Amino acid sequence: MSDPTFGISITTLDGEPRPGLRANMSVAGLVVTAPAADAAIFPLNEPVTFFSDDSVMLAALGEEGTAYASLAAITEQLTEFEVAAQVVLVRVEQGATVKETIANLRGDINAKTGMFALLDAAHVLGVTPRIVAIPGYTSQAINQVAAAIVVTSPGSAYVTAPTVTFSGGGSDPGKVLPTGHAVLGTGADAGKVVAVVVDTRGENLTVAPTIAFAGGSGSGAAATATLDSATNAICASLPTLLDQLLAVGVVDGPASTMNAAIAWRTSLSSKRIIPVDPAYKVVNDEGDIVIVPKSPRAVGALIANDHEHGGLPSHSAANRAVRGIVGTSRPIAFSLLDGANEGQTLLSHNIGITVRGENTDGAIADGGYVLIMTDTCSADPIWKFYNQVRMRDFIHLMFIKTLRFYLGRYNLTGQTLQAVMNTMNFALRDLKAQQAILDYKPVNFDRDKNSPEQLRLGRFTLDVKFEEPAPLVYLGIQSARYRPALDILLSDLQSQLATAA
Repeated sequence: MSDPTFGISITTLDGEPRPGLRANMSVAGLVVTAPAADAAIFPLNEPVTFFSDDSVMLAALGEEGTAYASLAAITEQLTEFEVAAQVVLVRVEQGATVKETIANLRGDINAKTGMFALLDAAHVLGVTPRIVAIPGYTSQAINQVAAAIVVTSPGSAYVTAPTVTFSGGGSDPGKVLPTGHAVLGTGADAGKVVAVVVDTRGENLTVAPTIAFAGGSGSGAAATATLDSATNAICASLPTLLDQLLAVGVVDGPASTMNAAIAWRTSLSSKRIIPVDPAYKVVNDEGDIVIVPKSPRAVGALIANDHEHGGLPSHSAANRAVRGIVGTSRPIAFSLLDGANEGQTLLSHNIGITVRGENTDGAIADGGYVLIMTDTCSADPIWKFYNQVRMRDFIHLMFIKTLRFYLGRYNLTGQTLQAVMNTMNFALRDLKAQQAILDYKPVNFDRDKNSPEQLRLGRFTLDVKFEEPAPLVYLGIQSARYRPALDILLSDLQSQLATAA
């Protein structure tokens, strides 16, 4: 018996609502290459956390690959009183080809390699990345020849299978032509080409290659190849990773043409993916202008924006100046007053852009370069804006972190239920006061959703409803003449003339 027979017993009652515990939504998750990195500090396919201004860690990374420049780009965007960004970095091996590098960056979800190594960050490092980027490798669809080759003419009189060659395939400097071999028929099809087997499918083909047959003592065979234009492998798997992390991912477009950017965008569908295009021009250490991915600076803008709003991911990072760039990889025509331009067209396809400020009517600013980025790739218009997605994640995480205190520690009683409801309501009240949400409906206990059998099992369900604000993206002004002003003028004139008389 723990209570004294002769003495004093003091029991602390703890049925009060608890303060909301807030998650850090501004941790960047970078999956990068760094061939010169110190493998002891940055082992392959393992998450490492540090701050973006840590000179020791930066030196250990080396300047090769995408890591060093990405960290500099993020830090460059930070705002007043913000010295550095917290980063979870995963380094992968840089492949001999773009295709190999993309495969390494994507990794394997079962082995937790590549970008999926970010899933281990919470367990290994005690921190979860909420803004993910894989700079420079999210637009390349490794266009290959389709495995099915159509034989349009079998030819005749072939003694041995003719040699198959592929030519053309476009002008991409990274183009690799496919290889294949012909198969001759038997019986009634003897001496004819009945199939072409693709041995290697090539990559970076922009048009279908031409197929030619030579040798074999026959003639007349012909076949047609088609392209298998797949979605970028990283983007195809990224929603799975982001859903598990409760994160958003900024992905780089092809940075070539408007049509290419739109075609790339159509391959994406997730409320957690933020597409951006084109790339940026910066000056490197040698004084040369080079093209760099846009995503790291967009990540930096999100982190800075969160900082300016007290750590709340409640606002978009649109209409922010971009620092450290000398231009975009291609100029983007834009006007606030006209929808018939490339910038407005890209925005209508949810693609975040950067435009130059100009001293003209319709410009976004009088100078510099300005980021306009508000949208996700959600197929559901309710989750079009990433600040709403991120704010919903923030509130869900706050509830998880705060309400887990009650689990198992308290019995299911009216007092416990009231404490839980008060905890949630007070947290939402504070967020409304900070204008992070528009309003909320007080948390409700619905008897119809809670049976005695569920209560006996220690389970109950509450309803919570709240609404995140959308960013202001359109302001309509209706201008008209005001005839009553003339009546006022006439009255004033009449009064003045009467006074003068």
